[in-house]
Amino acid sequence: MASVGCSPVLGCGFSCAKTPTRPPIACLRLSLAVSCKMRNRHLSSQQKRQQFKRAPTEQLSLNMNAQSHDNIGCEAEEASSAGVSHSSQITIPSNDAESDCNSETDVAISSFEETNMVIENNDEQEHPSIRLEDLIAMIRNAEKNILLLNQARVYALEEIDKIISEKEAFQAEINNLEMKLAETDARIEVAAQEKINAGLLENQIEKLKTEISSRNSIEEGKHGTLDDESPLVLELNDLRKENALLKDDIQMLKLKLVDVSKTEERLPSLENRHSLLEASLMELRSQLSNAQDDVSRLASLRYECKALSDKVENLQALFSDANIVMDQPSLRLQQYHELQKKVDKIEALVTEATVSKFPSENFHRYDETLQEKIELSEKRLRESDQEIHSQIQLFQESVREFHDALDRLKEESKKRSQELSLENLPQEFWSHLLLIIDGWLLEKKISVNDAKLLREMTWKKDARTRDAYLASRSKSEHEKLATFLKLTYSHTSPGMHIIHIAAEMAPVAKVGGLGDVISGLGKALQRKGHLVEIVLPKYDCMQYDLITDMKALDVVVESYFDGLLFRNKIWVGTIEGLPVYFIEPHHPAKFFWRGKYYGEHDDFKRFSFFSRAALELLYQSGKKPDIIHCHDWQTAFVAPLYWDIYAARGFNSARICFTCHNFEYQGTAPASELASCGLDVHQLNRPDRMQDHSAHDKVNPVKGGIVFSNIVTTVSPTYAQEVRTVEGGRGLHETLKSHSKKFVGILNSIDTDAWNPSTDNYISVHYSADDLQGKAENKDAIRKHLKLSRSEGSQPLVGCITRLVPQKGVHLIRHAIYCALELGGQFVLLGSSPVPHIQREFEDIANHFQSHSHVRLLLKYDDALSHLIYAASDMIIIPSMFEPCGLTQMIAMRYGSVPIVRKTGGLNDSVFDVDDNTIPEQYRNGFTFVAPDEQGLSSAMERAFQHYIRSPESWQQLVQKDMRLDFSWDSSASQYEELYERSGPFFWELIRCGTDIIGMHWGIHFFDPLLHLEGYK
Repeated sequence: MASVGCSPVLGCGFSCAKTPTRPPIACLRLSLAVSCKMRNRHLSSQQKRQQFKRAPTEQLSLNMNAQSHDNIGCEAEEASSAGVSHSSQITIPSNDAESDCNSETDVAISSFEETNMVIENNDEQEHPSIRLEDLIAMIRNAEKNILLLNQARVYALEEIDKIISEKEAFQAEINNLEMKLAETDARIEVAAQEKINAGLLENQIEKLKTEISSRNSIEEGKHGTLDDESPLVLELNDLRKENALLKDDIQMLKLKLVDVSKTEERLPSLENRHSLLEASLMELRSQLSNAQDDVSRLASLRYECKALSDKVENLQALFSDANIVMDQPSLRLQQYHELQKKVDKIEALVTEATVSKFPSENFHRYDETLQEKIELSEKRLRESDQEIHSQIQLFQESVREFHDALDRLKEESKKRSQELSLENLPQEFWSHLLLIIDGWLLEKKISVNDAKLLREMTWKKDARTRDAYLASRSKSEHEKLATFLKLTYSHTSPGMHIIHIAAEMAPVAKVGGLGDVISGLGKALQRKGHLVEIVLPKYDCMQYDLITDMKALDVVVESYFDGLLFRNKIWVGTIEGLPVYFIEPHHPAKFFWRGKYYGEHDDFKRFSFFSRAALELLYQSGKKPDIIHCHDWQTAFVAPLYWDIYAARGFNSARICFTCHNFEYQGTAPASELASCGLDVHQLNRPDRMQDHSAHDKVNPVKGGIVFSNIVTTVSPTYAQEVRTVEGGRGLHETLKSHSKKFVGILNSIDTDAWNPSTDNYISVHYSADDLQGKAENKDAIRKHLKLSRSEGSQPLVGCITRLVPQKGVHLIRHAIYCALELGGQFVLLGSSPVPHIQREFEDIANHFQSHSHVRLLLKYDDALSHLIYAASDMIIIPSMFEPCGLTQMIAMRYGSVPIVRKTGGLNDSVFDVDDNTIPEQYRNGFTFVAPDEQGLSSAMERAFQHYIRSPESWQQLVQKDMRLDFSWDSSASQYEELYERSGPFFWELIRCGTDIIGMHWGIHFFDPLLHLEGYK
C-alpha cells in the first residue's frame, strides 16, 4: 500500500510524495501553540522568511525513505491544517489575559516533553529486538518531530509579524504623545536597547537553525529531544519576559498620559499669563515708539541749533565791523571836546592878557584871528556832528538788517527742520498712522471719505498729520479724533494703492523665498511712492517680537464659510516699515493655531477661508485698491472670489495680479471642498476654469489664479518658458499657453540691506569689493569654528546652503563633497531634509566625515551661520534639477562667493559662465553646466578650481565684479510697477475698444476676466 511522505516547506505547508510501502509504526504528533508579544527587531518576519527561502533546500526539507502506513501522511497533513487553523485564531493578548497566554505556552511545552518521554521509553523497550526497518521508522518519527517543530516556528514567525504590526500601531500612539510631552524622548534609548535584544534573539534563532541542520544529518537511531535548555524554550521564555516589560511600559505611559492631562489643565492659566505679558510688551513698544519720536525731534533741533550757531557767528562778525565804524566818530567827538577845552583856556588867557599887557589894537587883531579859529573849529565840529549822525544812521540800518536776517534765518531753519524731521521719521511711524486711521474706519468712528482723505495725507507724509499725532498723543481717543478731523487738504493721489495677500512674510513668517519677496518687493514699491499694505494669517508660531505696534482692533469681521458666518479678529502692526493686517479666525478648527505654517491635512480649507476673510476685510474697510496681488496656491482663491462675489457688490476698483513662485505645488483637492468658501463648484469645475488635469473631480487653485487674474507672473524669465513645457508645467502647460498673453517672468531680487558684507553683524570681519582682506579673515574664522584644517590659507572652500530635497539635486550635492576633496579643496554643507531617507543618508555621510579635516556637514538650518558661510566660501554650488528663481546665487555673489550652478530657471537668468565667449565679458560671473549628472558638475568644479589656483589675480577680479552686481529690488519693482500701471482703467478702455497698446512694451496682452467670462452666471 502506497504511503505519502511529507516534506515541509516554510510558509507553504507540506509537500507530499508517495513512497514504497513500509510496516506501520506509531505516529507522533506535536502541537505547539504560541501567543505573545515581541519588541522590535532588526529584521521583520518577512525578511526572516526570505532568508529561510534563500537557504539551501537540503537544510529546509527532510527526505523520508521509511515505509509507513497511509494514515501517517494524512495525520501529518491534519496536524499541519490544525496548526494553521489554530494560528489563524490566535490574537494578541491584553494585559489581563497574559497569564492565560503563559499557561498555554507551558502546557504546550509540557506536552512536548511527555511526547519525548514516550519516544525514549519505546526506544528502550524495543532496543533488544530492534530491526533495521524499526530503526528507519524511529528516524522517520524523529524527522517528523523536527518537521513539526519547523512548522511551529513558521507559525511563531507569523504571529511575530502580527505582533510587530500591532507594535508599530502602538508606536504611532507613542509618537502622538511625544508631540505633547518632551519627556518621552527616553523611548528612543529604549528602542536602541531593544535593537540590541533583537540582535541577541536573532543569534539564538541562528543557533536553532544550526541545531536543526545537525539533526538532519543523524543516521543512527537518535531522535531529537526538547528540554528546558532548548533554544526554542529559551526564546519563548525571553518572549514572556518581554511581554512583562511591555506591560510595565504601558503602565508607565498611562502615568505619563495623566501628566499630559494635568499639563493641559495648566494651559489656560499659562495663556492668560502670556496675554498679560503680551500687553506689557505692547505698552513697552509704544513707549519705545514715543522715545524714537523724541529722538528724531532732538536730532532736528540739534541740526537747527548748529545752523543758528553758524549764522550768529557771521552776524557777530558783522556787528564787530559796525562797532569799529562806530568807534571812529566817537574818537572825533572826544577830540572835539579836548579842542573845546583848549579854546576855553585860550579865551581866559586872552582876556587876562588884554587887561594887563597888550594894547587895544593888538588885542583887537588877536581877537579877530582867534575868532576866525573859533569859527573854523565850530565849522569842523558841525561837520563832525553830521558825520557822526550819518554813521549812527548807518549803524541803526545795519542793526535792522541784522534783525531781519536773523528772523529770516529762524524761519528758514524752522522750515528746514520740519522737512528734515519728516524725512528722518521712520517708515514705521507713517505705517502706524495709516493703521490708526484704518482702525477708526473699521470701528465706525470716522466716515469713509474722512478716512480716505486722512489716509492720503498720511500717504503723502503731510507734516500736519505728524503734528496732529504728536499734539494729541497724550490725549484721549475722542480728542485725538477731533484733532485729526480738523485737517483739510485737497485730494491728489501720489501713486497706486497695492495690497499683497499672502501666506508668508519675512522675517515674521518665513518658510521659503515667498516671504522674502513679499517684504522685499513691498518695501521697494513703497520707496517709489506707492501705498503698500499686506494681509497675512495670524499664525501662532510667528515671530511676534519683530512686529512693531501690534494691537487688536475693536472690530470683528464676519466671513462666509461652510454655509455659516464666522467671526474674525483683526490685528494690525508694522513689519520693516510696511503696514500689515493679521486675520485671526474664530473657527472651531483653529486654522492657524497649529504650530506650523503648512503641511496640515486641511490646508485647502485653511487658506480658502483666509482668502475669503481677506477680501471681506478689504470690502468692509471701504478700501479702493488699484492692485490686489496674491501669491501661490494658498491665496490663488482670491482671483475667482473677487470676480465672482465681490465685484458684483461694487468692490471692483482693483486688478488682480497672481504670482506662482513654484508650479510644483498646486494645492489640488476634491471639487466639493471649493464650495466651502462660497464659490460655485458646478461653474468652476470645468476644463477651461479650475478643473485639474489629473481628475475630473478635483480642482486646482493655481489654475484658477491663472484663469481669473488680469496679470500672471512667475519668478524668472527662463522659468516662465520652462513651465510652458509638459515637464515643467506640471499639468498646467496648456493653461499657460492659452493665457500666454498675460503671462510674464520677472526675476526676483534680494534685500541688499540685510545681505551686505560691509554691515553684516553675523560675520566676523566686514569687507567690501574694494577691500577683500576681511573675506580671508572670515574664511579663517569659519575653519576655526568648524575645526577644519587651517594649514593652507589659500585652499579653496566650497559651500552649499540648501534644503536637501530632490529638486535641489541631492545626488549631485553628495558627489560634490567627494569631488571637492579630490580637487584639493574643503567642503561645508548647511541644510536639512524633510524627507526621512534623505536625512538619514546625509546623517551617515556626516558621521563618516565627523573627524575629517576638510569636510563638515551641518544638517540643520542656522541663519547666522549661513551668513558666515557665504562670507567665508570661495565657491557656492547650486546643482538644482529645476529652480524657479533661486536667491542663493545672488546672495553668494553679494558676498564674493563665485556660484557653480546648473543652467535652469532663475539660475540661467542670473549666472553666466566665465568661459562662454558668446556672453559679453561684463556679464560673466560664475561657472555653469547643463547635464544633470556627475560628469557635468565635475567639469564645472574642475574649471573653477583651475581658475582659482592658476589665476589668483583674475579670480580676485571676478570676485570684485560679482560683489558689484546689483541684485536689489529696485529693478524688479520697476518692472512690477510698469505691469501694474499698464493694467489700469485707461488701458482697459483701449482693450474694450480693440486697441492693442498694452503689449507694445512687454510683448504681452493683459486680460480682463469679466470679458472672458461673459455669461459666467
